[in-house]
Amino acid sequence: MQPVLSIAGSDCSGGAGIQADLKTMCALGVYGMTVITAITAQNTTGVFAVTELTPEMVRQQMQAIFEDIPPAAVKIGMVSSAPIIRTIRETLQAYDAKNIVVDPVMVAKSGHFLLQPEAVDELRHLLAIADVATPNIPEAEALTGLTIEDAAGMEAAARQIAQSGAKHVLVKGGHRCNDANDLLFDGNQIMVLPGKRIDTKNTHGTGCTLSSAIASYLARGATVAEAVSQAKTYITAAITHALPLGQGAGPVGHLIDLYQKGKLTYN
Repeated sequence: MQPVLSIAGSDCSGGAGIQADLKTMCALGVYGMTVITAITAQNTTGVFAVTELTPEMVRQQMQAIFEDIPPAAVKIGMVSSAPIIRTIRETLQAYDAKNIVVDPVMVAKSGHFLLQPEAVDELRHLLAIADVATPNIPEAEALTGLTIEDAAGMEAAARQIAQSGAKHVLVKGGHRCNDANDLLFDGNQIMVLPGKRIDTKNTHGTGCTLSSAIASYLARGATVAEAVSQAKTYITAAITHALPLGQGAGPVGHLIDLYQKGKLTYN
């Protein structure tokens, strides 16, 4: 079983962050490990408080993992400050980490800013070492300064983000009003991954889940194109079978196959 590392924040309600990452990794047959960057107080209705860990604690967690169980892939999610982002980048480079997937989390679905404005430039430096970057449309706009209204805008943003050094850029189309198509740029070619928009409010943790799924498939030996395609199939099923929990946007069904096999009621 291949080990996969999530470097991200904790979501106490279990739908996003490291909790979502671990559920996804379990579902996809890899061994999940975590480095916590921040503790959040959040639920399906919003994010109410964030407490960062120190950069040194982040570094020590990473060292403990890499010196004992070197991961076959690394997913990076919520990293809110420039010093933490710099620490992560330097440590990944020191250990020559492979299959790095960066989900540039900036704003929670509730509108809470999770990335400090002064950390955006440092985030671009982190993207430079990514094998796959997975911005949604608002994140791609923030990283590029572009306004994205259609597929051509998604392509322009992907090409610009790739110039930072990211080997592959997946611009997610879930924020488009007319479809849920994603666009993958490998530095040379554009690949469109068609998607069907699912009528549900329960999409808490979709970005975390997709990026973790990509990392999991990469660890299992898939190419980037294969990993992205398989991860999109997984997240589509998870959204289709999302859990109607809480008063806001409920979590996606990370372990839906397990629930169905166990004949458990999940909605």
